[in-house]
Amino acid sequence: MRRTGLRLRITLLVVAYMLLLSLAVVYHGNVVNERAERVVWSSLLQSELDHYLSRRGEDPGYRWRDTADVALYGEPGGSAPPAQVARLGPGLHDEVRVNGGRRVVLVKDIEGRRMILTLDITEFEDRERHLTTLMVGSALGGLALSGLLIAWGLRRLVKPLADLAGDIGALRPDRAGERVTVGKRASSELVVISEAVNGYLLRNERFVERERAFIDSSSHELRTPIAVIAGATELALGQPGTPDAVRNQLSRVLRTARGVEELLSLLLVLAKDPQRLAQVSDRFGLDQLLPEIVDDHRHLCADKDLELEVRGLAPCELLAPLAIVQAAIGNLLRNAIENSDRGTISIALEPGAVVVIEDPGHGMSPEEISAIYARMARGGGGRDGGGIGLDLIARLCEHLGWRLRIDPREPRGTRVRLDLGAARTGS
Repeated sequence: MRRTGLRLRITLLVVAYMLLLSLAVVYHGNVVNERAERVVWSSLLQSELDHYLSRRGEDPGYRWRDTADVALYGEPGGSAPPAQVARLGPGLHDEVRVNGGRRVVLVKDIEGRRMILTLDITEFEDRERHLTTLMVGSALGGLALSGLLIAWGLRRLVKPLADLAGDIGALRPDRAGERVTVGKRASSELVVISEAVNGYLLRNERFVERERAFIDSSSHELRTPIAVIAGATELALGQPGTPDAVRNQLSRVLRTARGVEELLSLLLVLAKDPQRLAQVSDRFGLDQLLPEIVDDHRHLCADKDLELEVRGLAPCELLAPLAIVQAAIGNLLRNAIENSDRGTISIALEPGAVVVIEDPGHGMSPEEISAIYARMARGGGGRDGGGIGLDLIARLCEHLGWRLRIDPREPRGTRVRLDLGAARTGS
């Protein structure tokens, strides 16, 4: 969804306020003008009628003479009023249309006779309308000019905020020491925002550094005892005459130790910056490594009616930590085996260093797959089972620029795609 900028919102708000204010002023001005006109017309016509009645009282033979603008109806022997005027009741009537013109009419009943005095205001009304149009046009022009000035002023005021937002958006969490800066003339609010962001960046860097130091130290400290356990277990398994029950338990201990070694290797990778991983990465052929990983996991299918099929092994060379690639692919394959009972698990290498594992397992609904993605996004676990877990694989992919995708298969099963394209040599 496209969002409007702060400058545009403020500009529209101010222009809308000015427009409403202008309309209110014009409306109230028009109401006051109409009332003032009625007072003037009433006073003017009443004074003319009073003057006529006064003269006639002094001279019974006095007769009214119409002018181009003023006419009197109701005198004995006088002309009849127009039909539009004749039907009006007593009182003052404004803008009565007569013969294409507009008149103001005063109707009064005097001594049993109806007197009607009219004043032609056509020219006055035309001038009034012209003046009103001029005022409205001036108001609209002033409103447009004010809107442009407001937009220009707000652009200058909001630009530092937009620049600060751009600087914050350009921050890279994988780069230490990044800070946002504001100019010397920045407002106090921008200074507060920049200081808060810089404080957060500093605290985040310290937290990440402590986490990496802890992981690095713990992983190194644990590698030695795990190696001792694995080595001692291998020696015990090599001893002749070891009972089968003991041998099974020793094999389980050895598999667990190897799994912990994978986990420690992964944690060490996550503790390093992606740029520094090139110094400890290995160059190897993924098409040669994939059959080895599959052969190492065939024993897991011994008690199941499962087959592992490898296909599409086009030459593909990677530059990445070898143990981590083995752990990631091995964990995905182990999950597929643990969640399948019978059929064929297909392992393919597609162009672009994409490993595809398709299993005929129990299958997952789109809702279950969405739940897995949600757990991986917040650092929770994936499927239950051995290995390093889908959550750590997801973090590994994010750390190294790989991509992991899980989709349901029809009619049953799951398809997992691990895209290692970012580790290809020459990519």
